[in-house]
Amino acid sequence: MDKLSNINWWKATAVRTIKTFAETLLALITVGMGFNEIDWPHVLSVSGVAALYAFLTCFAGLPEVTEAEK
Repeated sequence: MDKLSNINWWKATAVRTIKTFAETLLALITVGMGFNEIDWPHVLSVSGVAALYAFLTCFAGLPEVTEAEK
């Protein structure tokens, strides 16, 4: 697994995973709800699963990391 020792792959994977988590989190928060009205365990759980999915799909390849960087 060349990817596991490639710092560029880890950086691109971290960026993609964090962005996916944040985007999902924002999508699940309804505008107009109070902070205490949001079902935080559910929102964080769904966002975490989306981030895990994004992380695992990075093993299939990242267009941000060229073959020369691998």
